[in-house]
Amino acid sequence: MRVDKWLWAARFFKTRSIAQQAIAASQVKLNGARVKPAHELKLGDSLAIRIRELEWKVSVVAFSDKRGPAAVARELYRESEDGRAERQRRMDLKRWGAEPAATLKGRPTKRDRRLLESLPVLDAHSPEDGEA
Repeated sequence: MRVDKWLWAARFFKTRSIAQQAIAASQVKLNGARVKPAHELKLGDSLAIRIRELEWKVSVVAFSDKRGPAAVARELYRESEDGRAERQRRMDLKRWGAEPAATLKGRPTKRDRRLLESLPVLDAHSPEDGEA
């Protein structure tokens, strides 16, 4: 079975053309090496599939020529425990460790600058409450 068709049937990608693009972009590796979309898969082959910042490390257990429900698609592969743990760790980091400045882009706008200027300035060297 073709790699792109298996990735589509296993529900890693929504369409075969998206699977082909991912393979062409080296986001899918077969047994640690680059692969072409038409390469034939065999039972027991290992795939490393990167989608955005997550990576699945799976081995091929079965084939399907059509795309079925997600429960059936999960039966086509077996995910390695270390791959699952690493993916879960990355998802937890993303969920709990959101970057505070991720939404900021470029220079502050005029409105942002005015808001910054309206904030009170605390001077570490000036005495507070009339202390001398």
